[in-house]
Amino acid sequence: MVKILIGLITAVVVAAAGFFGFQFYTQHRIATQIDAAFEQICAAGGKASHGKVSFDLWSRTAEVADIATESAQPAVSVKIARLTLSGANQPAPERFTADRIEAADLEVGVSAPAPAGGRISYKAPRIAIRNYDGPAALPAPPASASLIEKYRFILERFATVSASSIEIPSVAGVVNIAPAMAANFIYSNIALRDIKDGKVATMQAERVGFTADLQQAGKPVTMTGDIANLVSHDFDAAATAAILDPQKGNDDRYYRVYGQTTAGPYTVSSDQGMQMRIEGMTIEDVAIRPSRLQIPALLAAIPVAGAPAPTPEQARALVEKIASLYQAIRIGKTEMRGFSVATPQGPFKLAAMRFNLADGKIGEFAVEGFDGRSPKGPVKIGRFALKSFDLANLLRVSAQLSNPAQKPGPEQLIGLLALLEGIEVKDVVVPFMDTAKTVNLDNFELSWGQFVGPIPSRLRLTTKMTTPVDAKSPSMMPLVAAGIDSIAFDGDLGAVWTETTGAFALDPVKVDIGGMLQASARISLGHVQRQVFSFNPQQAAAMAAQIEAGAIELTLHDTGIVDLTIKQMARTQNTSPDAARQAIIDGIKTSQASAASPEATAVGDALASFVQTPKSTLTLKLTPRGSVPATLLIQQLKADPANALAQFQVEASTHQ
Repeated sequence: MVKILIGLITAVVVAAAGFFGFQFYTQHRIATQIDAAFEQICAAGGKASHGKVSFDLWSRTAEVADIATESAQPAVSVKIARLTLSGANQPAPERFTADRIEAADLEVGVSAPAPAGGRISYKAPRIAIRNYDGPAALPAPPASASLIEKYRFILERFATVSASSIEIPSVAGVVNIAPAMAANFIYSNIALRDIKDGKVATMQAERVGFTADLQQAGKPVTMTGDIANLVSHDFDAAATAAILDPQKGNDDRYYRVYGQTTAGPYTVSSDQGMQMRIEGMTIEDVAIRPSRLQIPALLAAIPVAGAPAPTPEQARALVEKIASLYQAIRIGKTEMRGFSVATPQGPFKLAAMRFNLADGKIGEFAVEGFDGRSPKGPVKIGRFALKSFDLANLLRVSAQLSNPAQKPGPEQLIGLLALLEGIEVKDVVVPFMDTAKTVNLDNFELSWGQFVGPIPSRLRLTTKMTTPVDAKSPSMMPLVAAGIDSIAFDGDLGAVWTETTGAFALDPVKVDIGGMLQASARISLGHVQRQVFSFNPQQAAAMAAQIEAGAIELTLHDTGIVDLTIKQMARTQNTSPDAARQAIIDGIKTSQASAASPEATAVGDALASFVQTPKSTLTLKLTPRGSVPATLLIQQLKADPANALAQFQVEASTHQ
């Protein structure tokens, strides 16, 4: 019995010794690995230290106190009062896992080198990481002092770890860039979820508040702001690291960095009386193309503070780098909703602003629901949009045109049209002069395209509007006398030029003036060569002489213009409307008789019938009998209209 008891006691002692020995060994191993990691920082010219290291074998919990590191360049300092790893395990020699990693009282500071100066610092009371899985040891950081290489190193390391979540209850940040800005930030309830293979399913911050002291035009301004519900989906750190890889400098593929980011409401105010609010913001499908990014070249081209002003060549080179940066970014959708600003000059609101970006072009930039004030009254814009706006090439062209040694020529200025495909404006309401009335623009659309050099070969303009009649204008008195207080206008104009055939056509040409008339036309020309659009007057005139008139069709429908004209004539001549109508018809017949040609007769008869019959439609079709030079035709129309008309086969008619 005694032997058994002694054997049990001996076994317990041996087991206890082995337990504490293993715990001491594990604790020593953890400390050794931390020291090895810190030696990498010191070898790069930085500083690193830590306090006590402890390990509890029963709970597999390791704790490191008083961690402090400071890198050389860039100057980044990190302090952690206590780092705790719970449920720590090493399933394989190259992997390390932990059920939970928690850092208490984390401080991070980044100092910018001279001459720019400035410092950014962040403090977080606690950071918690759940279900961590990552490398057992960190590789040596890059020897390069490049900030981009260091960012890429961090992103690549992030892509080797996984975690179910990272939670930070609060972060306080301070930015000090004297004398330009001093700002304080507070982030609340930050969370990253489902982290694996460099991808983060969700990143969110419940709220971000800030206070900033700025210098604007030499005057101090204090800004305060708050943004709520900031959420990003599908962030890809691995893709971001690939973008920064210099080996991918010729890679023309797009790497998707973010899926969708939403935020709002967002409020900003200043001590100067400005208040701004955005109800919501959305950005979707953000991707980067490495071949166009070229961040090192861009950073190298940016002038350093205190350096001499860049030469025009250096400035243009910088603009080229910025233009390429726009071509590197693709944004599937950007939307801002419920934008409002209150200023000392008055408030204005915006229902929404939207745009997308690809290959340096904004596919559509649209502003909707503008509501503001002008000195003469309220202004409303339902929609304003720019179509296919080439932002990158606009920067390039602007840099070329800004050269003081070479003034831009007309062709260069006209060439700016190629940077934009169209403009759309809808539902505009603006004050009419100094009255309580308004001008209403229902629709305005102008588009162009199919460029031949700097010349657009296609043009389309549509517009619809209503404007009050200016009762004080002498030219408007006939309308006022007729009881017309507003004019509604609806127009549609199209022009197409085909270089291969030399054909030019105005089609459609439609005008509708409410309560007066409706008109439509189709006008064609032939032998229109490219040199006609030359900015050399002699060359343009020589080529214009070769243009030939084509078929012309005109339709005019009376919706009140004839009666209005007759009433005005009767009023000015102090006669009856019937007498005034007959006087107009007699004048047509007199001109018809003096022309003494079949073509003039056909036109005169149709025109007289049009005046005689209210609300009728006049139709004219002119077909050239042969070659009709356009310039000669214009001269003949001034000197001898009948002779000009005789060169066409004329069809004229009037019907109800």
